[in-house]
Amino acid sequence: MRRREFIAGLGSTAAAWPLAARAQQGDRVRRIAISWGGENDPERGSFAALRSRNVRMDVRWAGGDPNRIRALAQELVGLQPDVILANTTAPAAAVQRETRTIPIVFTNVTEPVVRGIVARLNRPGGNTTSFAFVEASLGGK
Repeated sequence: MRRREFIAGLGSTAAAWPLAARAQQGDRVRRIAISWGGENDPERGSFAALRSRNVRMDVRWAGGDPNRIRALAQELVGLQPDVILANTTAPAAAVQRETRTIPIVFTNVTEPVVRGIVARLNRPGGNTTSFAFVEASLGGK
């Protein structure tokens, strides 16, 4: 799969997922590992959009504990998912340290270039990519 297909598939909009799912071949169940830095919230809307699809989600909640974030990153990589979704800076950095082959999509990461998570915003390189709702250059507009 390509980076754009991952972003379309994980964009948390119910309308985008069926398009990406139809492009898949066969009835293979895709596995998404999700590393969430915050507290456990199973009713979160972004997960609800994926529940009824042909996807297995392995969700781990770190509760803000840095040691737990690292341990969960190792656990999720060990599951060999098709893609890993990491929310916030600490989970994204932890997962990236654990794998250079499994595609990683991260959200809500501040200054990903400065933190070394991606090389550049327009061409992140490696196995890591993202989508953002807010970008620093928009602050003055």
